[in-house]
Amino acid sequence: MISTSLQANTLLVFGDSLSAAYGIQPEQGWVALMEQRLDAEEYTLINASVSGETTDGGLTRLPALLERHQPDLVLLQLGANDALRGLPIARIRDNLNALVTTIQSSGAEVIIIGIRIPPNYGPQYTEAFFNLYAEVADRFELVRVPFLLENVALDWNLMQSDGLHPNADAQPIILDNVWPYVESRLSSSK
Repeated sequence: MISTSLQANTLLVFGDSLSAAYGIQPEQGWVALMEQRLDAEEYTLINASVSGETTDGGLTRLPALLERHQPDLVLLQLGANDALRGLPIARIRDNLNALVTTIQSSGAEVIIIGIRIPPNYGPQYTEAFFNLYAEVADRFELVRVPFLLENVALDWNLMQSDGLHPNADAQPIILDNVWPYVESRLSSSK
């Protein structure tokens, strides 16, 4: 059973270019905006997101990050690059499961962040990929952000010219998509 709140002091965002502020200034990204929203005296936020990161790469990098930062809460936002490369859904699922297990073994809680890929990969693959996040969340009883780019992905005014990465104007909307789930896990020590 998921508790109603978490006494978290250190938050780690572990994602790809969507969380690494690709194509915009780092301070414009949704993670930097979330850091501004958090009470700096109470919380530490580390953005360990890397553009191009895959779940395979994440599995390699994660243990050292967990040891170094000892986060209480990890926002896991990986998988999009795996899907864009057409990797088998089963492999992405196995890697996400392994990432969650590794994070939970460190004592941290996980919020998993869902993403969609463009429809040109075919409805069977794109839906199976999107549904992975709900499957992993259900398996581990995780809090899940359903879709990181809700109200952003189909609005060309909010996307960079590549059609994959949100621009600076989209970042506050992305934060609003994530923030309620993060806020619900934080308990004030006031």
